[in-house]
This record gives sequence, structure tokens and C-alpha cells, in this order.
Amino acid sequence: MRDLKHRNMLVYLVVLLTIITGSSVKVVAESPYRFLTWNVTYSDIYPLGVKQQGILINGQFPGPPIEAVTNDNLIISVFNSLDEPFLLSWNGIQQRRNSWQDGVYGTNCPIPPGQNFTYVLQVKDQIGSYYYFPSLAFHKAAGGYGGIRIDSRPLIPVPFPPPAGDFTVLAGDWYKMNHTDLRAILDNGHDLPFPDGLVINGRGSNGNTFTVDQGKTYRFRISNVGIATSINFRIQGHQLILVETEGDHTLQNTYSSLDVHLGQSYSLLVTMDQTPQDYYVVVSTRFTSQVHTTTSTLHYRNSGAAVTGLPPGGPTTEIDWSLNQARSIRQNLTASGPRPNPQGSYHYGMINTTRTIRLANSAPMINGKQRYAVNGVSFIPADTPLKLADYLKISGVFSLGSISDSPSSNGAYLQTCVMAADFRAFVEVVFENSEDTVQSWHIDGHVFFVVGMDGGQWSTDSRSSYNLRDAISRCSVQVYPNSWTAVYMPLDNVGMWNIRSENWARQYLGQQLYLRVYSPANSWRDEYPIPSNALLCGQAVGHKKIFNSQMMP
Repeated sequence: MRDLKHRNMLVYLVVLLTIITGSSVKVVAESPYRFLTWNVTYSDIYPLGVKQQGILINGQFPGPPIEAVTNDNLIISVFNSLDEPFLLSWNGIQQRRNSWQDGVYGTNCPIPPGQNFTYVLQVKDQIGSYYYFPSLAFHKAAGGYGGIRIDSRPLIPVPFPPPAGDFTVLAGDWYKMNHTDLRAILDNGHDLPFPDGLVINGRGSNGNTFTVDQGKTYRFRISNVGIATSINFRIQGHQLILVETEGDHTLQNTYSSLDVHLGQSYSLLVTMDQTPQDYYVVVSTRFTSQVHTTTSTLHYRNSGAAVTGLPPGGPTTEIDWSLNQARSIRQNLTASGPRPNPQGSYHYGMINTTRTIRLANSAPMINGKQRYAVNGVSFIPADTPLKLADYLKISGVFSLGSISDSPSSNGAYLQTCVMAADFRAFVEVVFENSEDTVQSWHIDGHVFFVVGMDGGQWSTDSRSSYNLRDAISRCSVQVYPNSWTAVYMPLDNVGMWNIRSENWARQYLGQQLYLRVYSPANSWRDEYPIPSNALLCGQAVGHKKIFNSQMMP
């Protein structure tokens, strides 16, 4: 009955939008709706052979895959059967004009235990490989994640022949401790120990088999869903052709192995051109003194022999090797994106930036506890989601300008930090890393062009080395030790957007902020109104009467 009510509400909304915008029914029909109902539960899982409490969706770990086509509308009803609040976020889904659906605490109230929330989101003008994950309370360390695949619309050319099959590979580090124990370590002011191992699609070594036919080419979509370490991906005896990076078609370079940093996603084409037998699919940690490795099996359907011996070794701590590989990943300027026009028709290098934002990570001790910070500010969540507070004009929840545009030499402090930004500005963001560990950054609601990365201290002279022609466009980027990474980003999406470390301990202990992209127009052309099913919490509860009068029908 509840799902039927939601469907009727959505049909009414579609009709309303048709009336308001003057769109025809035919236009609406071109963007179909896909309805999903998910139940989130705890269950015993054994990723590394030890029983622990995992988070499952519809009884699955990893959770159900989302398969969509550009511009599809996804209606995902999430029932929280856990004993604590829960939220899902959608890594790389831009939520055009709709940060209300982003699923992080800065924009959404958590789903209370025993209740549900229906996400209504559109994969507007997107293609590619992404994933979803739980964003609250260190739940990500317990699972609850799954793959997202967005295919191009029919008749829009893709720059390679259709593969014979499509595999999703969700890989990353894993702890044997329950997420509640890991969270307690962080709450007590300590950093996490080194992970206990790696998993591929929720299983340890030899836990998965990818079955293929000799002579055919397959697509592998790899996402690093871990919480602590970069990884390297390789397939014994086979070459990897890179074709897509978080929605951007790439130059089709060939690699023997590929580094995938925290939060990143790639698509590879692999041709089964070897002797018919079984081969190792290998993932190993990068830039760690202790190296974890895990494997799955690539099984030729006409295999004459099982996999034997040791898996092939890969790079370990070599920074220059990884940096050179990252620089080689370029945009395919002749390929169509989600619309039937070349990706390179957007000449980002010819647009003047209107602002430079320098973001420096650090690891300060504050009040005797380990914290992490950006420009000297360690983020603390407010009692009310920032987007709700902004919309309802609740004072005292946050203040704009509570974090500066450049690193601070003052001592670190705790703050609910929000940076103000103007809609349609074109900004340069420089991530600066003076620590001896690799950092990984993600920006919600946007994609950016990775124009440069190098060792040492960034300066204005560094711009002379920028790639202003075919830099890759993506939403997650690494910053090597004692190095910088620069991106150009169009602020073309109104809303309250999370900028965060993809190292989940650092994110949990303050290495994040919010970017408020603001338009004074107060128009549906710029931002959708608050959804009618929005949950209320914190100080927003006292605004219920005002809230109801401002909601969509």
C-alpha cells in the first residue's frame, strides 16, 4: 500500500511537471521510472573467514546492483531494519538540482530504525560506473554497498564494440572487527589499525569466479569501496584497456595493472586471448609497508587447467609509477558522452577561473584526541542537516565562511564548516598534501577536470604544467604524499554538497566540509523544491508547520 501511494504521488508529480513546463507526454516517456524496494538488515557474514556482523540489502552482500540508462528516474524505497539510524549515498551520481537526495548527513535526516525513506533521483546526463554506500556511523565498514551501472541511451555511439559480458568488481580493504568496534576506536581518539585483508565482491581469496569465453572481450567495472587503502588491479596474463573513468570515456590506453584509489571507479576491456585455462584476478594494497593481496578466478569456459602457483606480483610503494600512470589517463575527445556530442566540445581550458580554493589536509590532535582537518578545521556534524537548516532559515546551525579558501597557519579547531560558492562560477581547486600518505578526495554533485598533479608545494607557477586540453573528468581524485593535485570545476549544480576524504577514518574524524552552491533565483530551473517525504530531525522538527506549507504537492 505504501509503495502504491508513492507511485501515485510520482505519477501526479510527472503530470504536474508536464503542465508547468509545457512538456509533452512523449518527452516524459523518454525517461522511464525504475522502482526498487530494499530492506536493510544485519546478518552474519564471513568475508575473511571470521564471523562478524554485516549490513545486507535484501539479504545480499554486496547489495543489489543498480542498472540504469541515461536520464532514468530511480525510485528506491529503503526500509531500515537495523537498530540504529541509516542513510545511503550514491558515489558519483550528480543529483542534478537535487541535493535533497544525496544521502549524506549534511543534506538528509537519517532513516530511523523501523522506518523507510524513498529516494527519488534521476541519473541526469550521466553514463558510466559508480557505486552506492552507507554514509553514517561507520556503516561502510560493515558492507551495505553495491554497484551502479549507467548505460548510454540507444543510438548514442559508444567508442568500442559491445562487450560479450559486463562484470562489476567491488574491491577494497576489510577489517575483521565489527563496525561498532571500529567506531569506538575512533570515538576514543585513536586511529584505526592496518586492515586485516582485502575482499572482492564481499569475499576473500578465491571467493569469486568470472566465467568467460575464449576469444571474446568483456567489460570489468572496478570500484575501490574500501575505507583505508589504495589498491592495484590486474588479471594474470591479460592486458587491460581503459575505456571509462566515472562517466568519462578515456583514451584507450593499455595497462598491465591499474591503481584504483579510495572511492574511484574505472571500466576496463579485457580480451580473452590466452590459452584456455584459469587465471588469477588480483587485487593488492598500494603504498603500504605490509602488502595484502586477494584473488578471484578468471575461468575460461573451455578451461583445461585450474589456476596454479602464486598470483602475479604488482607495484607496491612506487609513487612515480602511479603518478605517471595517472597522468596518462586522458579524455577521449572524439567520443560522445551521455548526449550525442563529443566530450571535447566543452573547452574547459579556455574558460577563466573565477576563484582558487586551496584545501590542505592535516592530522592534528585536538583536546587530546586524534582528529583530521581541512585548512585547519576539523568538521563536526550539526544537530540538524545543513541543507534543511539553510532551506528553513534556522540560525545557529552553521555559518558561511567558517572555513577559508586557503590553508591556515593557526592551530586546528572543531567547526561545522561550510564554504559559500556562487552558482555558475568556474573554480580552481587545489588539494595540497604535506603528509606522507596518499589522500583521496571526492566532491558530491559535480565532476571536475584533473588538470595537474605533482610533488612538492603548489604555487601559481604550477599552472604552467596544467593539461588544458584533454584532462580526465571525474568526481574522485588522489593526492600523492607531499604533493598536490589541481582540478577545474564548473559550479553548475545548486545545493549543499559534501567534499570529503575517501579515507573513512579521516572523514569520520573531521576531514570533510560542505560547499553551498547558491542561486538567488529561487527557481525550479536551478533547484528542485524540498521533497514531500523529506524526514525531519534536530531543530527542523520545530518548523513542521512551515515545512508542510512549503513542500511540493
